[in-house]
Amino acid sequence: MTGAADSLDEAAALSAAACLFHGFSDPSRLAILRHLALGEHRVVDLTAHLGLAQSTVSKHLACLKDCGLVTSRPVGRASMFALAHSQAVMDLLAAAERVLALTGDAVTLCPNHGIAAVHADAHEEA
Repeated sequence: MTGAADSLDEAAALSAAACLFHGFSDPSRLAILRHLALGEHRVVDLTAHLGLAQSTVSKHLACLKDCGLVTSRPVGRASMFALAHSQAVMDLLAAAERVLALTGDAVTLCPNHGIAAVHADAHEEA
């Protein structure tokens, strides 16, 4: 019976890892995380730095917060956002950059998740 329990635990761990990586799967969310690595920001600061709409930044911050990657605290009528686990997030992003360098960014050619697939999805949504 232990084998089945271990298999379920592994499946749950893999599902959690997939969910975590989904949090990192959008270029705008990655840009937000990189800006938050510099310190706390308000939504208005992030919109100015990234050139994104307020609604877009707010939507991505909500996703990152739901994933446990970002925290917020009220400051007057605004909220200040920060990385929840800054060193771990930065370590993960650095590891991803190393893998990308080692593979020559080959992931961009993936038919399911590469650049062509992302652009095709964007055109379907428009």
